[in-house]
Amino acid sequence: MDNLQVLLTDPIVLFAGGGLATLLAIGGFYIYYFMTKINNNE
Repeated sequence: MDNLQVLLTDPIVLFAGGGLATLLAIGGFYIYYFMTKINNNE
């Protein structure tokens, strides 16, 4: 339980998780954007 508390309060882990979440959000947006462009191009 102590290791989990350290991971949730460590700023390095929080910044890495935030960066990964941002990267996945941008990737998801581009997938959605290009799929809608492809589907509406007909």
